Amino acid sequence: MALISHSDTTRRDGAIITSSACRPDVASALDALTGAGTGRLLHVRTDPARPASSAPWPTWVHAPVRAAIEGTGVRELWTHQRHVADLAHEGVDVGICTGTASGKSLAYLLPVLSALSEGVSAPTGRGATAIYLAPTKALGADQEARIASYAIPGIRAATLDGDTPTDERRWIREHAHLVLTNPDLLHHTLLPQHERWASFLRRLRYVVVDESHVYKGVFGAHVALILRRLQRIAVRYSTSPTFVLASATSAAPSEQLGRLVGRPVQVVDEDGSPHGATTYALWEPGSAPSDPTGESRRSAVAESADLMTALVRRGVQTLTFARSRVGVEVVAEMTRAALGSDGSTVAAYRGGYLPEERRELEAALRSGALRGLAATNALELGIDISGLDAVVMAGWPGTVASFRQQAGRAGRGAASSLVVMVAADDPLDTFVTHHPEAIFDRPVEQAVCDPANPYVLAPHLAAAAAELPVTVADSAYFGDDMVGLLAALVARGVLRRRPRGWFWAREDRPADHFSLRGSGEDVVRIVETRTARVLGTVDGARSHTTVHTGAVYTHQGAPFVVTALDLDDGSAHVVPGDPGWSTMARSVSSFDIVSSHRHEVWGDCELHFGTIRVRSQVTSFLRRLPSGEVLGEHPLDLPERELVTRGVWWTMPESVALATGLNPADLPGALHAAEHASIGILPLVAQSDRWDIGGVSTALHPDTGVPTVVVYDGHPGGAGFTERAYAAARTWLAATRSAIADCSCAHGCPSCVQSPKCGNGNEPLDKPGAVLLLDRLLQDAPPS
Repeated sequence: MALISHSDTTRRDGAIITSSACRPDVASALDALTGAGTGRLLHVRTDPARPASSAPWPTWVHAPVRAAIEGTGVRELWTHQRHVADLAHEGVDVGICTGTASGKSLAYLLPVLSALSEGVSAPTGRGATAIYLAPTKALGADQEARIASYAIPGIRAATLDGDTPTDERRWIREHAHLVLTNPDLLHHTLLPQHERWASFLRRLRYVVVDESHVYKGVFGAHVALILRRLQRIAVRYSTSPTFVLASATSAAPSEQLGRLVGRPVQVVDEDGSPHGATTYALWEPGSAPSDPTGESRRSAVAESADLMTALVRRGVQTLTFARSRVGVEVVAEMTRAALGSDGSTVAAYRGGYLPEERRELEAALRSGALRGLAATNALELGIDISGLDAVVMAGWPGTVASFRQQAGRAGRGAASSLVVMVAADDPLDTFVTHHPEAIFDRPVEQAVCDPANPYVLAPHLAAAAAELPVTVADSAYFGDDMVGLLAALVARGVLRRRPRGWFWAREDRPADHFSLRGSGEDVVRIVETRTARVLGTVDGARSHTTVHTGAVYTHQGAPFVVTALDLDDGSAHVVPGDPGWSTMARSVSSFDIVSSHRHEVWGDCELHFGTIRVRSQVTSFLRRLPSGEVLGEHPLDLPERELVTRGVWWTMPESVALATGLNPADLPGALHAAEHASIGILPLVAQSDRWDIGGVSTALHPDTGVPTVVVYDGHPGGAGFTERAYAAARTWLAATRSAIADCSCAHGCPSCVQSPKCGNGNEPLDKPGAVLLLDRLLQDAPPS
């Protein structure tokens, strides 16, 4: 085996690296894949190495801060670190959008820690304060540990999350300089109780928003409005903090980050950190052993476990990403079993691990004792893992942005690395493995969030009014539609209008009435019947499909059975236990076109984007064994739900559709198959998840009078995903057609037209017919 020698120096951005002086080269790592798994290598591509570009230390960095950080081995900065630090020090809102393990943390910590250190040195007063926001507790805990390791005299940093005891919260309010927290704590604690935080807020100098690319869709809209509420409260205490945002690379980052904070953001995206050559391999599994027809792929999880086993045997330190926590455990267990006596060198990592467990994993990675790690995603790791030899992805991570972020976990300095993407049973996986240009020759997707969505904005206006009376001047934060929504809230008795503004009019707390991860509507509590313990919550819309009576609900890996769904009380009651089957809700859906905002004529066909009303009703549920066998269908008596949202739809006259060679009886199945595949492919053009999107198709729609396929945002008011799909419609629909046609199955499978969320049990579906319809639709489409 060919080996390349490297020094043992620790990377100066703080990333975890292995201490082994000998690392296998990429050729050896690729050789390890020969004969592994059941599949084949479809494509290999190599990105060249990137040299370092460095800059000297800024003169404004406070001496104790510079001494502490230089003590970790940092003698100079990468150019992007220096640029970001200078801008933030000057009070410019700035976003850093560079690759994984490029030292983003140091870029924002330099100005923050310098300001805090100077305040500590001031003769009187508390000194400057700052807030660090992260989407997960683990990331905040890691930043706290990093800052503590610097041991800068006088700086007090503390983590504030849902687990922080009451007495510690009081100490943090009164004494901490840097509070590391998350958007949920701002929403539920700091902003509603801002008067208790007056001393901290009067000195607020910086707000750091880490992993800001995560804040997209409806969740992103919620966070954007929380940041506006924070700015509004800061003005109350005569401060205007500088925002520093760290993000993975994305399309139009200035626009995205500016929409998130509600004011202009200067972006630095020229990466000055070094990176070795990276070889990418796209891998397609063979047929599933349990499928006698040979049409279904082997699972990406099982295939990835085989590939990681082969790599670890070659001495290649490997990180494997799986989509679910269960998948992580399966990858780790299969790899350990295959390695036999060497299985102790492989571990799993997922959410819920204790801090001490994470520290043990860090130490094992640094020493090289741990050769393989399976994890859910880069964020949930909570530790800055990079410098490994190889990354394996069990399934396409959903977007080019996520692909690059996960791939960035491999590579150390000038060392080369390997990234293997294993296709799962999904239309998007099929497409990208057969069209590598969709990964390598295309810019990353644009993250989408819409803080003007009235279904999200209205509850935040109520929350803002409870914090401080809302005035007309607050339209600077909340937009021109604010006054109309305030009037609606007054009519509902939520707010009260007074000469000084709009006031909260109820006894309870507005923040308790909506979830940041949902649409802004009331949530359903999931209550364990025997103990009255609340396990969690679910949006009212999702409650019909996930916690209906008889549903099997899984919480942190433990199964529960729903005994009753009380919609009036907003609660679902569950008992623990595994009945041995899973459940899937079945529903009927239809839609009305409210208005078309934009449209294009494609020959005889039309494409529209606009507002639609989706009416759906869960009518029954299936009980299924793990083998897939259906035990029975059971009726449900649930009310019809109505969703007013945004969608994109296309129409085709029946005569045109039948001229393709389709029979009238096959038309519904062809439309249905095209609808499913287009939902699965939509993340190609927008940073969405399949579960954020819905769709309906019909062979004759009363509003259009012709066959119609609609794909819609699955959140009230829309989430921006289908608007991006409309803007890139030719690319999106051409990729949909390719994903169906490239799949090797004859009649349709999960890799092309079957959907795991279909309320009609994937019936009817006509794969060949979908290709015919999409070919005809694209025939007169304008250039992309």
